[in-house]
Amino acid sequence: MRVVGIIQARMGSQRLPGKVLRPLAGRSVLGWVVRAAQESHGLDELLVATSDRPEDDAVVAECARLGVRCVRGDRDDVLSRFIHALDTVDAEAGPVDAVMRFTADCPLLDPALIATALRVFRAEPGLDYLSTALHRVLPRGLDVEIASAAALRRVHTLATAHHRVHVTSYLYTHPDQFRLLGLTFLPDHSDLRVTLDTIEDWRLIEAVVAHFGDRTIPAGDLIRFLLDNPQIRALNQAIRQKELVEG
Repeated sequence: MRVVGIIQARMGSQRLPGKVLRPLAGRSVLGWVVRAAQESHGLDELLVATSDRPEDDAVVAECARLGVRCVRGDRDDVLSRFIHALDTVDAEAGPVDAVMRFTADCPLLDPALIATALRVFRAEPGLDYLSTALHRVLPRGLDVEIASAAALRRVHTLATAHHRVHVTSYLYTHPDQFRLLGLTFLPDHSDLRVTLDTIEDWRLIEAVVAHFGDRTIPAGDLIRFLLDNPQIRALNQAIRQKELVEG
């Protein structure tokens, strides 16, 4: 089974513009995501999907520096960007079976969680979608998801409005149409937040990296650190996660 990782990344952000290229311990936030995906050692190829807007020329330049292929497409229709990336890989190396979706605002991803999700997906023939967020217990910012290429192409013909922004949301909000599998890692730490959407998130992530240094961090170590340091944990606890329909 050929699984391709696609990282969506662009400079535009309502709450924290340019966040994907912020420097974090000597590498960009995007560079942290790329490293985590690569250290999972389970992907057949890794691409970045950015927009065709001039401001995202900087993302293209960073991908060249990181040695990762970049494809460009519509700024707002992110699903079409993923399909374009799929078409690009299909044309060059043959059909892709599944896509692992990453967002470039999750620099603290754990390669071991990525690898586990890949193993489970490959072991369950016929799955359309696997995610750790169907019943979230991981901190927000550590979740992983995989969709079959066939399901993603089907969604491309069906999805409208906010579903085209969130890429996979049509899949998991229509469980009657697709075969879904949730992957759960107890205990529940879903109240923790390590994604990057606001300046408060940035302060927490900087504090985490100041402690652990420039390396990928096992999820268990990260969770224990946050639980042991309530003053750091509190930095972004007041942040409200945007609703799905808000884009």
